[in-house]
Amino acid sequence: MSNSELLTVEPLDLQFPFELKKQISCSLYLTNKTDNHVAFKVKTTNPKKYCVRPNTGVVLPRSTCEVLVTMQAQKEAPADMQCKDKFLLQGVTASPGITAKDVTPEMFSKEAGYLVEETKLRVTYVAPPLPPSPVREGSEEGSSPRASVSDNGQASEFSKFSADKAEPQENTSEARALITKLTEEKQSAIQLNNKLQRELEQLRRDSKRSQSGGIPLMYVLLVGLIGLILGYIMKST
Repeated sequence: MSNSELLTVEPLDLQFPFELKKQISCSLYLTNKTDNHVAFKVKTTNPKKYCVRPNTGVVLPRSTCEVLVTMQAQKEAPADMQCKDKFLLQGVTASPGITAKDVTPEMFSKEAGYLVEETKLRVTYVAPPLPPSPVREGSEEGSSPRASVSDNGQASEFSKFSADKAEPQENTSEARALITKLTEEKQSAIQLNNKLQRELEQLRRDSKRSQSGGIPLMYVLLVGLIGLILGYIMKST
């Protein structure tokens, strides 16, 4: 933390958990300790490597502003993981009611007579956080039960459960095959019934044409034969 009169800056060391080919961000917190508006500006020795948002702005009286510093993805690791980049935070007392749009570079010019407060910041690389350790298979906590055989030769509860589940699946397959077979036989019976009905209707028409009264013997025999066939079909289905 800085000991400046206008802005307290935290942290003074920008720590980036360095990883290749990955953008990394670090936050700066600027606290205005005065009763005045304070304008600020952030500079760096390597502007192509870092993105600062916002790089200029205004901190209201007795308030805190967050500045996000993002390091672009790096293709190579630096030697000994040392970084020579530096940042410079400039602060200056501003007029009441000023906004970030009103901040200009001339406000931080010492030659123009402005009292500019400066805080230097360093950049350090730290090791990235370690990934969570994987849970070992067969650990006592959180492990799933395994099929095993006890000392007396009996299968464990899990293996018995699996065996019980396998038998209904086979019975289900046999039942589906039987239902499919019965459905096909029923469809064949319906088709045969429709065919016999059509032939019977044709015989009725022919009989009416040949005889004006009475029921022919052939007609009676045919009706009886059809009844026997339909009874056999319905019994088999």
